[in-house]
Amino acid sequence: MAKYVYPAIFTKEDNGQYSVNFPDFESCYTGGDNLQEAFEMANDVLCLTLYDKEKAGEAVPTLSDPKTIVVQENTFVSLVACDTLEYQKFYDNKAVKKTLTIPSWLNTRAERANAPFSQILQQGLKNYLSIAE
Repeated sequence: MAKYVYPAIFTKEDNGQYSVNFPDFESCYTGGDNLQEAFEMANDVLCLTLYDKEKAGEAVPTLSDPKTIVVQENTFVSLVACDTLEYQKFYDNKAVKKTLTIPSWLNTRAERANAPFSQILQQGLKNYLSIAE
C-alpha cells in the first residue's frame, strides 16, 4: 500500500458536469455534477483502481508526464493523489478472527491483568509493519 499521484483529464461537458479520465489506466474514469465532486470522485476511482491492482499483485502503471498529455477545448489536466492504505482502512475495516498461540504463562498473566488481546495485537502489528495511525 502506498501513496500515488497520477494525471487526470477533466472535461467540462455540455450539461455543465465534468467527466474524468486517467490516461495511464485502462477503464479508470468517473465524473461529477461539478468540479469539486469530479475531483472527489477522481480520488475515489483512482484509489479503488490502485488498491485492486495491489491486492491482485499487479504492477501499477508508470506515471505519465502531464506536460505530454494533449487536451482539447473544455479540457484540462490535473494531478490526483491517493493513499491506498488510508483507502483500505476506511473501506475494508471488517474484523477477522485469527487463531494464535502464546505460552500458557503469558496468557495467564495477560488474563489476570485484563489485557485487551485484540487491541494489543493490532497495535503490535501496526508497529511491526510501520503503519502510522
